[in-house]
Amino acid sequence: MKNIAIVGATGAVGQEILRLLQHREFPVSRLRCFASSRSVGKIVHFKSEEIALEALDEHSLKETDLAFFAAGGTISREWIPRTKCLVVDSSSAFRESAPLIIPEINIHALNTHRGVVSSPNCAATILLMPLFPLHRQYKVKRIVASTFQAASGAGAHLMEELKKETEAFLESRPFSHSLPFPYAFNLFPHNSLLHPSGYVEEERKMLYETRKILEDPEIQVSATCVRVPVLRAHSIAANVEFHKPFSLEAIYKAWAQVPGLKIFEDRSMNRFATPFDATGKDEIFCGRLRIDPSQPNTLEFWAVGDQLLKGAALNAVQIAEQLLLFH
Repeated sequence: MKNIAIVGATGAVGQEILRLLQHREFPVSRLRCFASSRSVGKIVHFKSEEIALEALDEHSLKETDLAFFAAGGTISREWIPRTKCLVVDSSSAFRESAPLIIPEINIHALNTHRGVVSSPNCAATILLMPLFPLHRQYKVKRIVASTFQAASGAGAHLMEELKKETEAFLESRPFSHSLPFPYAFNLFPHNSLLHPSGYVEEERKMLYETRKILEDPEIQVSATCVRVPVLRAHSIAANVEFHKPFSLEAIYKAWAQVPGLKIFEDRSMNRFATPFDATGKDEIFCGRLRIDPSQPNTLEFWAVGDQLLKGAALNAVQIAEQLLLFH
C-alpha cells in the first residue's frame, strides 16, 4: 500500500487517473489531491472518502511514495525537480531526458529511470500501439500520419467550450469563444507552437517520440495534426513504409496477439472505428488495412483511441503499476 498524490486532480486527465486508481484497485494507503488555488478546499471522491483539494507547496510530497503529475509542463518543470518520490509525468516536460514508456511496447526502459517516468504524447501512443508489433517484424522506414484530435487533448476547458459553443450554434445564439475562430462544426490545424520548419510542436513530438519509443533514430515521420470537434477520442490515418515485405493476413495475426489492441472492422458494411466507438474504452481500435499501390512495402491503416485513457491517464496508471513491481 502506497501513499499516492495526484497533481492536477481537477483536470480531465487527473479526474481519469482518480477514477482508474479506484477501478483498477491500485494499492493506495493515502491519497492526496492537488489543484490550483481556486480549487483548494473543494472535495473529490475516492472510494468512500472525501478528499479536500490542496495547493502544492515545498512540503506537500515529502511523505508520498508516488505522484502523478497531470497539470501541464509548466507545473511539472517547476515541481518535479523538488520532489524525492517516484513520479509519473503526463506532460512533455521530461520526455527527452526520462524514460518514455508505453508499457505494452518498451517496459524494459523503466530500468533506466531516475525517479521520473514520462507518459508519451497521446497521438503518438495511439499510433504506436498498432505499429510496434509490425516494426518488430518488418522494421518501419517511414510514416506519414494525419491525426484528427479531440478537444480533450487541450484540457477540460476546451471540452466544455465545445459543448457550450455547439449548444449556442444549434440555438442560433452568439458565443464568445476562446479560439480565434469557431470550434463547433469546424476543425483547424493543431495550434501548438509553430516551428520554423513549418511543423507545429505536436507534429514534432510524433517524430521524436516515435523514434525514442521504438528505439530507432532512422525512422522518418511526417505528421499533420488537426483538431476536430470531438470530445475525447483521437483518430489517426497512417501510411507506413516498411523495410521488409508483408501480407495483410500477417498484419491481422500480429495485431490479434497484442494486449490493448482491438481490430474493429465490418467490411461488408464499410464500418470501421469512430471516436464514438472508442470513447470510454481502454483499447486502441484499429483496422481499415490496405496495401498502398503507389510504392512497395507500404501499409495504410486507421486507429482510434480515447485520448484521456490510453492516450493519457490509463497509460500513466499502467506505468505506475509496473513501477510498483520494480520497487
